Amino acid sequence: MSDNQRSRAITHGAQRTPNRAMLRAVGFSDSDFDKPIVGVANGFSTITPCNKGLNELAVKAEQALKKAGAMPQMFGTITVSDGISMGTEGMKYSLVSREVIADSIETAVQAESMDGVIAIGGCDKNMPGAMIAMARMNIPAIFEYGGTIKPGNYQGRDLTVVSAFEAVGQYTAHKIDEKELLEVERHACPGAGSCGGMFTANSMSSAFEAMGMSLPYSSTMAAEDDEKADSATRSGEVLVEAIKRQLRPRDIITRKSIENAIAVIMAVGGSTNAVLHFLAIAHAAEVEWTIDDFERMRKVPVLCDLKPSGRYVATDLHKAGGIPQVMKMLLEHGLLHGDCITISGQTVAEVLKYVPPAPRRDQDVIRPWENPMYAQGHLAILKGNLSTEGCVAKITGVKTPKITGPARVFESEETCMAAILARQIQPGDVVVIRYEGPKGGPGMREMLSPTSALIGEGLGDSVALITDGRFSGGTYGMVVGHVAPEAFVGGLIALVHEGDAITIDAEQRLLQLNVPAEELARRSAGWTPPQPRYTRGVLAKYAKLVSSASQGAVTD
Repeated sequence: MSDNQRSRAITHGAQRTPNRAMLRAVGFSDSDFDKPIVGVANGFSTITPCNKGLNELAVKAEQALKKAGAMPQMFGTITVSDGISMGTEGMKYSLVSREVIADSIETAVQAESMDGVIAIGGCDKNMPGAMIAMARMNIPAIFEYGGTIKPGNYQGRDLTVVSAFEAVGQYTAHKIDEKELLEVERHACPGAGSCGGMFTANSMSSAFEAMGMSLPYSSTMAAEDDEKADSATRSGEVLVEAIKRQLRPRDIITRKSIENAIAVIMAVGGSTNAVLHFLAIAHAAEVEWTIDDFERMRKVPVLCDLKPSGRYVATDLHKAGGIPQVMKMLLEHGLLHGDCITISGQTVAEVLKYVPPAPRRDQDVIRPWENPMYAQGHLAILKGNLSTEGCVAKITGVKTPKITGPARVFESEETCMAAILARQIQPGDVVVIRYEGPKGGPGMREMLSPTSALIGEGLGDSVALITDGRFSGGTYGMVVGHVAPEAFVGGLIALVHEGDAITIDAEQRLLQLNVPAEELARRSAGWTPPQPRYTRGVLAKYAKLVSSASQGAVTD
């Protein structure tokens, strides 16, 4: 098969004279029509620091593709800044943007008969959106991460954007004054790059490196460092080689490589959003993978001391050896599949051949195998009458792994946030935020504002929060998200009353509403579904199509 087998449909033959005429206007010449056409899906945007530096990387990739004998065609795709839209109605568009990104990349690549694609992204949904498109199309593809932001600093302490969210709660609790609140705001985000801790963006970039769809070390580089531009160049070169070999995403994205990705997510203490996104990626790649598989992967220990609950940020992990060092440790202890192929054509074991089996002793970001942060993975799937399909909790580092308390019920994030800031939440309470699910929100907003406010007020260890919405990768504490079935479709979370006793037992993987079955039946008989919050536009379309969170909130 020729390298330009797909693009020949628009570049060869007398009937394609008009097609070639238009291609000449964008830079093609006679010799270029026999080259593979490669899409450069450029997520550049000045909406967010996460994507601010992507255009420079896209240009580097474009130059590398030309030099390697391909013809690049650059096109844009959207992004949504979770950090900026957080806590507002606009956050409902965040998860929706994952589908828009996937659809836009698929649309451009398929419409123009491209032979391959490199996607360059930064903010949270760029990664899964691009990977869903790559898995659907199954043409040679690679993901290049835009890089992480460097930590901010104020009075000798490293800051991330989550520091600013937590500062709101600290200010409300009179732990800091208005001047310090402003200084945290001024110093939290010093430049370009995605949020610095092991939040969702860095979690997904790390997982893609582990899965073999990104280059080694590329997932933890700082956005503003020269090596990130070099990585974009190298990604372009590797993609052209993959096109020559016809190495495709579904050769790489397999059940075993997804296990590798989730093993790394567990080892680095990654985001709960990885559950949602890998369910969707597996669905797109037609790989058998369910929510219960994440619980099976909890055999992997947490090896890295990273924010949000730890001390360090992604750039510290990079200096300590990056994702290859973590992967080599997992490989050495039988928790990684070394025979999985990667986008370079090498196996995982070959990629890791010269990586030391143990981390350097002059750092403590990556812990020695015999002294992990936690003996088991931090992401747990809880079930019970409140979540028969399953829900997701971060359980490591929680001082109170079991809590039974009175429900404090809120019909939206905004009403809950107002109660927290008014100091109406007490130790022992179980906060319930509902009608924020994929259909009910719609869009499954992240609850970083309320969880951070609770942490800032000093309630992180004594108050639990459950929701049919999501959590940011920056969230930690006794929090349970993705509750399914969601309230909007009549899940039991819709029937919780103020003051009902709820049990969260992380050790038993249990989420239980302690109300007699007869009373629940009575409540169910009197429940009617609410009217949709949106009846037109992208949110209305999404609400009609989207599946349960337990299936990845997919729309096809």
